Amino acid sequence: MTLPRSARYIGSAFTLLVLASACTSGSGDAQADEDPNRITSTAEPERSLTVSGPDDDALLNADQTEALSIVVAIDNPDDGFDLDDLRVLLDGDDVTSAAELQTDRLSWTPGELPDGERTITVASAPESAVDTEPADDQDGGAADDDGAADSANGAADDDGEQPEPAAEPELEILREWQVTIDTTPPEITLTSPDGAIVANQDVIIAGSTEPGATVQVGELETTADAEGNFEVALDAVPEGALQLVATDLAGNETADEASFMVVPSRVVADEIRAVHVSFCAWATPSLREPILQQIEDGLVTAVQLDIKDETGRVGPETEMDLALRSGADQADCNIDLPAAIETLHALDVPVIGRIVAFADPVLARWAWDNGERDMVIQTAGGEMFTGSYAGFSNFANDDVADYNIGVAEEAAAAGVDHILWDYLRKPDGQESQFDFVGLEGTPSEAIAEFTRKADERLAPYGIQHGASLYGVSADRPTEVAQDVAVLADHLDYVAPMIYPSHWAAGEYGVSNPLQQPADMVLATLEVWNEATDGKRARVVPWLEDSNYPISLGYPDRTSYLSEQIRGTYERGINEWLLWDSSVRYTEAGMIQPSGD
Repeated sequence: MTLPRSARYIGSAFTLLVLASACTSGSGDAQADEDPNRITSTAEPERSLTVSGPDDDALLNADQTEALSIVVAIDNPDDGFDLDDLRVLLDGDDVTSAAELQTDRLSWTPGELPDGERTITVASAPESAVDTEPADDQDGGAADDDGAADSANGAADDDGEQPEPAAEPELEILREWQVTIDTTPPEITLTSPDGAIVANQDVIIAGSTEPGATVQVGELETTADAEGNFEVALDAVPEGALQLVATDLAGNETADEASFMVVPSRVVADEIRAVHVSFCAWATPSLREPILQQIEDGLVTAVQLDIKDETGRVGPETEMDLALRSGADQADCNIDLPAAIETLHALDVPVIGRIVAFADPVLARWAWDNGERDMVIQTAGGEMFTGSYAGFSNFANDDVADYNIGVAEEAAAAGVDHILWDYLRKPDGQESQFDFVGLEGTPSEAIAEFTRKADERLAPYGIQHGASLYGVSADRPTEVAQDVAVLADHLDYVAPMIYPSHWAAGEYGVSNPLQQPADMVLATLEVWNEATDGKRARVVPWLEDSNYPISLGYPDRTSYLSEQIRGTYERGINEWLLWDSSVRYTEAGMIQPSGD
């Protein structure tokens, strides 16, 4: 009689059956059995085992896996039945040596298991595999007189050929479980809000975690979909940190919290066509009102408002320690930044906050006079460098970098929509002229690191940031340490200053840049488009709208501006920034892209 493979042998004297829902008595009658883990012998007297373990197809989390135990117990220990022939296998590998064997039970507690689908098996070894005593073999299987094993035990035959080794005894499966181990807590990644939250608006909290996980968002609960995405709507901005808890299908739990920046308002423009406005210009109605009218007329879509300018002063109210200690908060014309933002946002135009970073005579002079000289760019001879700048702060100094980024964060928290860095460079001249105290690597690398750090710290505000760069930096990156290809990886846009009046004859093949403003802009932007190709940053050029070109001989300010803008559009760029230090702009020259 051949028994089912699932229970053929156990021990040396008893044949056992694994029953799913019934046990077999000694007389062979089937009786109901409420324990699916009972293994009952058909030998007399009846002997049985009970095997306990996880539920079939169980999904086990970290705590459940640690508590997992497989136990095989003899129901009637007095019958003299032993368990030496039992084997425990994990994914087919014998792990019996890690099990604990007692007189009446065998138990295996793994403690830890790798994540994934696992097969746990309790099996028995045939009698031949358990019996370790040598047997007399009348057919010549025992050792002969000279102690040599016969061919049945692996000795060479008469012809000298080695026989095939005996096959491993086949184990008989008594009980088997398919379980899935998941001990990894679910990750929570938020995708919304992306940046600051606008006050007094509904908030969508969205993100991803494990598919099917339960997600608690504050007091609300939802379930992640088949891709792991979840979303809830809050009626108001959460006060303080928002508690997030994700519980996956296995019961693993991850608790986290999220804090959000809150700004009074936010405006986004598809295309920037902006004018530069200084502190004092915004404070002067005769200069401010024409700009507001240009916005009303659709000529200007954004306003660049100074936050920290070339004097080193900070126009809006600031709590930055270095600004207060150095006197940088004492600008000639302070501005009410929240009020300015409210005015411009009401007109649906974004505010671009300009921050002059390293040309900073206020900080440089204060630092030099107060023993903080590492904050100052010095000459090779150890003196404070001034040149034509009256003082240049040291971009290689962490305190200087943190100060400028801190000013930007204050502006972003107030509701400024962009930060536009200026003087993000070293002074003109050979590097051998200067001592950049604390510099590791090159000036270009230090300035690129500043933009990377700024990008990271401004990210929670969800705003863009760009940098005003020298026109030559696209193909001459070492001149003022502006490596455009690297900077463009950390910025949303680069703003090259490509004023035709500033170029020498013959640059980029243009014989007379001043008299050929459209040609000069076209040629320059071709180089800039190539330098930023495939990069994160787009190109938004600074154009010149001032009387300076007229003083050099260009006949008409309106056509000078319109020709620059025309060249910009022809190069495929519909964005620009206009510069005039006197903040008086030429509406007639502000031609719009075709279709606008």
